[in-house]
Amino acid sequence: MGFEIGIMTFGELTAGALASPRQRVRETIEQARVADEVGLDVFGVGEHHRTDFVASAPSILLAAAAERTKRIRLTSAVTVLSSEDPVRVWEQFATIDLLSHGRAEIIAGRGSYTESFPLFGYDLRDYAELFREKLDLLLKIREQNPLSWSGRFRAPLVDADIAPRAHGDTIPIWVGVGGSPASAISTGRLGLPMALALLLGPITFHEQTVDLYRESAAEAGHDALPISINTHGHVGRTSQQARDVMYPYFAKGMAENNHQRGQGLVLPRSVFDAQASPRSGLLVGSSQEVIDKLLTYHELYGLNRVIIHMGFGGMPQKEHLEAIERLGTQVAPVVRREVAARERSAA
Repeated sequence: MGFEIGIMTFGELTAGALASPRQRVRETIEQARVADEVGLDVFGVGEHHRTDFVASAPSILLAAAAERTKRIRLTSAVTVLSSEDPVRVWEQFATIDLLSHGRAEIIAGRGSYTESFPLFGYDLRDYAELFREKLDLLLKIREQNPLSWSGRFRAPLVDADIAPRAHGDTIPIWVGVGGSPASAISTGRLGLPMALALLLGPITFHEQTVDLYRESAAEAGHDALPISINTHGHVGRTSQQARDVMYPYFAKGMAENNHQRGQGLVLPRSVFDAQASPRSGLLVGSSQEVIDKLLTYHELYGLNRVIIHMGFGGMPQKEHLEAIERLGTQVAPVVRREVAARERSAA
């Protein structure tokens, strides 16, 4: 699959930001359009169910993006599968796939934001079992139609005709993993691509996770499965300018939009700057600095994809789009070329 670089958004409405819900929705589609035009590979929308986010229905935003883009892949980031109906998830993303001529993907996750569980009538005590059962159903829907299936958390299906089918009769399904060893092992055993999340921490944070994933995949007979990492970032004119632009919005978003209300993270500037250093996870800096860190990520993990969460915390659209353009025109071509050269040398 080569090395893919993309962006994602939660569509957050951070307090004090100027964007209204309507404006944020329109800005999200514009971000997808620009990302497509500058040659990025993936555009993702996260799922959240609170008034400080507009992305409670990512599939609708991705369907709108499908009509404004030509080649970029369109993915959830993530679909909180534990509180969703896998039948509806398949129907929605198969429709996006038809609209986009085969560009839809799903990143299925358990959900670190948990407001959807009581909203849709699920008990958090069933957190892990809900995900296992619903992922099993989603994979079976992808594999066969009509389908008979039974489980604990929804009515059984008996010769159910689940439509539409996808453009190529399949949709890539990744599993979002936050670092849980058990999640990495189960994903490897299933032979599914793994999408790691790195909020803050050292760039080496997921080394054990990746090792466990690859070991369990190999034991189950699966080879060379794709791995992605999703992390926050911003590409500026210079390293200092990138940090100066990103920090106030990112810190505000971490304090007000991060996980449940009232449990935000206070992020001093000194900590942010440390997280932007070469050995930490944030992808923030000049184009060359981001190139260097992406190549370090590839060297550490053998990644196939990076999706950068840009603009978090209500960054104005002008600065957000400028960063997307730099990522697509200055960063991505160099990283793809360097990774391809590494892979040729290793062959």
